[in-house]
Amino acid sequence: MNLVLSRFLAYLHVGLQVALQMFIYPCHLHPQPCHILARIGHTVRLGALLPTRQQSRIQGALNRALVHLRQSGNNFLPYNLSLEVLSREPLNGDPESMFRCVCQDIVVQGVSAVLAFPQSHEELVQVEFMSSFLEIPFISIIEQGEPLKTQNRFHLQMMTRTPPSGLSELLLAVLLKGGWQGGAAILCPGGGNTGMLEELEQRGHLGLNGAHWHLWETLNLSRLEENLSEDKVMELLLQLLGRTPSAPASSVVLFGSDPECTARVLHRAHQLSIALPPMHWIMGYPLSLDSLHSIGSPLGLLAYGEVNRKPLNFYIRDTLQLIGRAVYAATMVRPDLALIQNMVNCFDKPNKHELPSSGQYLARFLWNTSFTGLTGPVRVQRSLSRVLTSQRFHIWSLQRDPLGQPSWVTVASWQSSRLELEEQVLWPGMTQHHWEDGPEIRPGGRWQAGLPVAGSRVRVVTLVEHPFVFTREVDEEGQCPAGQLCLDPQTNSSEVLNQLFKELEQTNSSSLPNYMRKCCYGYCIDLLEKLAEDMHFQFDLYIVGDGKYGAWKGGRWTGLVGDLLSGKADMAVTSFSINSARSRVIDFTSPFFSTSLGILVRSKDTAAPIGAFMWPLHWSMWVGIFVALHITALFITLYEWNSPFGMTPHGRNRIRVFSYSSALNLCYAILFGRTVASKTPKCWTGRFLMNLWAIFCLLVLSSYTANLAAVMVGEKTFEEVSGIHDVKLHHSSLGFRFGTVRESSAEDYVKKSFPEMHEYMRRFNKPTTPDGVSTLKTDPPQLDAFIMDKALLDYEVSIDADCKLLTVGKPFAIEGYGIGLPQNSPLTRNVSEYVSRYKSEGYMDILHDKWYKVVPCGKRVFAVTETLQMGIQHFSGLFVLLCVGVAGALLTLLGEHTFFRFILPHLRHQQRFKYWLHTSQKIHRALNMGCDDERKSEFESSDRCPTLCLSENCNLHRLPPPTSSPPPSTSSTSPSTSTTKWNNQRAKVGREAKEHNKRVHFNLETLNSYQLQAPPTGPERGRRGLVGSPPTQLCSNGGPNPSLSLVLSPPACSGLSTPWEEELRELQGRIEEFRGQLRAALARRAELQRTLDRQRLSQSQTSSASNPTTTTTNTNTLTKDINKGR
Repeated sequence: MNLVLSRFLAYLHVGLQVALQMFIYPCHLHPQPCHILARIGHTVRLGALLPTRQQSRIQGALNRALVHLRQSGNNFLPYNLSLEVLSREPLNGDPESMFRCVCQDIVVQGVSAVLAFPQSHEELVQVEFMSSFLEIPFISIIEQGEPLKTQNRFHLQMMTRTPPSGLSELLLAVLLKGGWQGGAAILCPGGGNTGMLEELEQRGHLGLNGAHWHLWETLNLSRLEENLSEDKVMELLLQLLGRTPSAPASSVVLFGSDPECTARVLHRAHQLSIALPPMHWIMGYPLSLDSLHSIGSPLGLLAYGEVNRKPLNFYIRDTLQLIGRAVYAATMVRPDLALIQNMVNCFDKPNKHELPSSGQYLARFLWNTSFTGLTGPVRVQRSLSRVLTSQRFHIWSLQRDPLGQPSWVTVASWQSSRLELEEQVLWPGMTQHHWEDGPEIRPGGRWQAGLPVAGSRVRVVTLVEHPFVFTREVDEEGQCPAGQLCLDPQTNSSEVLNQLFKELEQTNSSSLPNYMRKCCYGYCIDLLEKLAEDMHFQFDLYIVGDGKYGAWKGGRWTGLVGDLLSGKADMAVTSFSINSARSRVIDFTSPFFSTSLGILVRSKDTAAPIGAFMWPLHWSMWVGIFVALHITALFITLYEWNSPFGMTPHGRNRIRVFSYSSALNLCYAILFGRTVASKTPKCWTGRFLMNLWAIFCLLVLSSYTANLAAVMVGEKTFEEVSGIHDVKLHHSSLGFRFGTVRESSAEDYVKKSFPEMHEYMRRFNKPTTPDGVSTLKTDPPQLDAFIMDKALLDYEVSIDADCKLLTVGKPFAIEGYGIGLPQNSPLTRNVSEYVSRYKSEGYMDILHDKWYKVVPCGKRVFAVTETLQMGIQHFSGLFVLLCVGVAGALLTLLGEHTFFRFILPHLRHQQRFKYWLHTSQKIHRALNMGCDDERKSEFESSDRCPTLCLSENCNLHRLPPPTSSPPPSTSSTSPSTSTTKWNNQRAKVGREAKEHNKRVHFNLETLNSYQLQAPPTGPERGRRGLVGSPPTQLCSNGGPNPSLSLVLSPPACSGLSTPWEEELRELQGRIEEFRGQLRAALARRAELQRTLDRQRLSQSQTSSASNPTTTTTNTNTLTKDINKGR
């Protein structure tokens, strides 16, 4: 039982530990530790300990590195932290001054690491001591001397130059590769030769891969007098070589940097090489390319030197990147230890038994950081505490060129402790006797493999492809004032080519026809001229006969590849894509141009869709505008009806009424800027909201107008293909026509990746890129798309005058252009080095800017006026919208008739839904003002006079008291006459009493309707105001207008007598009298109502109860006056 319990507890303990590691500790990984960042001021500080010597040079390199770091914007620190470097210089180079400078000026600033630049072994030892004591990461950038052999994790050493131990390792590898078992050493003054020779001797005894090299004799010329004569040198050399074992197993290593001493020794060695057995001479000290040209003997001399040497600021930038990456990784785990430095006092170190210090914590991450920087792969070698960088050395051999002059040739390279041979035929020790047995060539003749290229003529094949290679005709004399003369033999025959170039070399080459002479120029021609200038060779240029890049066809290679394989050409310079199939049979240099495959289509001027006029605004914006319009109209209506000054029946005795329909009419008028008659609100709130709506409409319509032309004209292109995976390309049944250049890398890619697509597109392939592009420009186009290198397609798009070409889709099949050479050509590595140098120096960028910076769509400026003209197709949607509006108006008219015939009669028989004045005045008028329909029998009689509904109404007045009788009706003698009354007269007494308390009432009350029936006779039929004219009723905004005169002429029926005319005149006079009295009564009532409102505001609540009595008395008095008048 105890055993089971103990195991359970052990497992529980392990599980808790795992849980803590997985869940608890990661909780500390705050995405952004704000309190820590605020504490350090969002800055990571580094120290820089400058040397006392050459301070300005190192400070300048440090400043350049920091400037580049700020410009790039990437210091590899987390949370957008900034990097601050504190540069300090000790007063003297003694240990006390250096320690005081570090403690008082650097450590107190809370630095994460320190950069040191020791200039001597003593300073390096001092940095080693301080780093061990302070436990702060120090990185020493050493420019000379040997690094310390230590395992201090707080001190990392970065070498900017290969130390003597590394050079001795290089020398030993070269000596052993040549098969030399031993040799002598000659020491000239300068260069610290003693230490390097000791390293070489020790390593030679230890051996390399089982081979050993022994130092047999040593001649130290640095100990002799300075002005040493050449005779004395000759004597010493004879003695040395006499004691040294004979060749071929011996060699002589010459150390020293004194050029005079070196020149004297080599000169005498060349003289002795005739009488003595040949000795293999090797320069023991690294030389530069410039110093090599001063050495011209003896032949077979081997020398080495560092190439592509990086400046000091490159190493500083890599050091800053190393620290930044380490700080970033450490911050992701423990930001408190990585960012906050607990070592800020040299005399108060933190307790080692507590948590690890920030220096210890950061040092662990520095040891595990590696990346590829400006100096090559950067990593930390823990066993020696070194930051390893990459230095590259070339080994050169002095040989004789075709002209018989000494020439240096690269035979091997050394990098990362590895020796790679360049040209096997020249290794290990080809001397003058070897060249005498070699092939004979005439000076300036065609270059052959195994011979130096300097001074030779290299045959170059090219292919016309814009902008890499252009051609133009020669002048009248058959020469090229600009560009390079190239032949266009239009054949692949080697005999014909040799004959043509033989004729071209003659002084009088007029026999060569001008149609074969071309002037070649372009991107690749400029690159070829630069290579010829730097490598000191000449070239014969011709255009490939079949005009193809090269593919395996019919059991052989065609095009450029075929010419290289058959030996017709030594080099192929054009837009030559590097792919796997070609790389198996020929060599390529490093790429000089990076590109990919692209798809070229033709831009089409498509017809504008119906809704083109709505493109300037998104559909959501259109919906928002019209929703805002109706909401604004609703609020304007509510404000108007709730204001004492509004255009309503309750506001200031208004004759006209502002309804929701009026608000909609106003808002639409403001939105579309139409000047039509519309009612405007009278209250201030409504007017303010109306002005805000006007501002809104102004801004919206201004944006719409500004974008309308740009949107309609800008959307003129249509991309047919979305990319290489488009459905049109993979389904031949769709009939989409596309192709590429025959036997090109594009065709090879499609053939391997999409076999079915390749089978379909073979019929559409074209011989050259210009032919394929021209098929897109025809009307109608012969191809719908063309696949080729994007570098070529981009140039075709840029020079298209009509702007009808467009590259579509994402780039695919990334590739590069390289210079093609025969397989295992000795020129491959040298040409690649020059190409890489041109890229690093920016020469390739200059060529790109020269040949690609052309004005795209050059002739487009002449078609601006034509392009900006918009035809009817752009506004077809507006015409459709107008037609829809006409159809909608017809439907609205149908709806009005339906409402009038079916819904309106139903509403008239109900007591509810009678008040429509705030919504529609027409509906309100139709419900409250219509005359009763006559019987159907009366409408069917043919001798009936039309009914004249005469009504005189009061639009604004109070309801009469319940006891008052309706006004007397004036009717004709016909008993069938009926009286129409308003709905509010038939309302209940209680509702009338409730409405009686309102200040202003809108009482739609008619007087009596008169029906004058008489047969129409004579010419007076149809006269205005006579019997027989249409029914006349004078109304205003929902009811009869009392201010309008109802003037009726006596009916002119044939059966009327003279007394009727007199009675009508009398009635008209009485009506005019009533009108005057009614006006006076209305004015009096308005005055009383204003007085009553003022009294109500001034009186208290206790006295407000007596006001209705007074008002009722005044109203009764007014009613009596009116009745008396009647």
